[in-house]
Amino acid sequence: MNTFKRQCIELRKKDYTLPEIVRITGRPKTSVHFHIQNLRLSAKKLRLVRESRMTLARELARKRRGISARLFKRFTEWDKGLVCLVSHLVFDGEIRRNGCVYNNRNMALLDRVENCMKGIYPLEPKRYVNKFTGVARISYFNVSLGEYMKEKSIQLLQEITRKPRHLKREFLISFFDDEGCIDYRPDRNHRRIRGYQKKVPILKIVQRLLGDFGIESRIQLPNEVVIAHKENLLKFQKEINFSRGVRINGDRPNSVWKQHLEKREILRRATESYKPLGSNGVHRY
Repeated sequence: MNTFKRQCIELRKKDYTLPEIVRITGRPKTSVHFHIQNLRLSAKKLRLVRESRMTLARELARKRRGISARLFKRFTEWDKGLVCLVSHLVFDGEIRRNGCVYNNRNMALLDRVENCMKGIYPLEPKRYVNKFTGVARISYFNVSLGEYMKEKSIQLLQEITRKPRHLKREFLISFFDDEGCIDYRPDRNHRRIRGYQKKVPILKIVQRLLGDFGIESRIQLPNEVVIAHKENLLKFQKEINFSRGVRINGDRPNSVWKQHLEKREILRRATESYKPLGSNGVHRY
């Protein structure tokens, strides 16, 4: 038995690991492994190796998390941009364990969310477009950001009804741009604004905020808030409205208009379609 082989075997019997023997002998890992591959470490040594690896992994994760956490700005005061960002992520987005995602086919809304995010997070999002639906996605992969925005989304929903009027308006604009539509069908005299949301508590928040602007609405179960009647549509048009560039999908099989009209344009047509009051004080259609 040559000297190197004997040294490797003796060190292994003393419970030295492969990296430790490589360090002591100064020989390549493959050469050392050839001589000790059939000699197992003790159960105690294997346990210590596992614990050491776990400690190292936690330390590396902590360092990465520290770097990740410093990439975005935390905030204590809400402004329009922050309400816009968080509310859009709540409505047409996803706040995940590994970051934040926003989905939409309207470039105006995608640009809005991206610009708002730049205020607290400097990195560019990952982009994806579904070639079948035309829906685009922007994703921000950052675990600390995802956890933080989750906390902020809960805070916003809890506090928005007590916020100043301009922040309430921003919240409602985000909701109806993401979740809303104008149901105007002239042949049936239908004129309604509808907002969809599977979480009824959020619908109740929206209804309460609309009330703060003098807009009456009703919650129609299972999942929508409905605004009807001329005076409410006009108040909505004045106080909230749909944003410029936010269009319906005219390619949908059930599309009434068969063109990519802006939602605010459809609302304008709906409100202007009301005829003057008749002699009995009732709108004529």
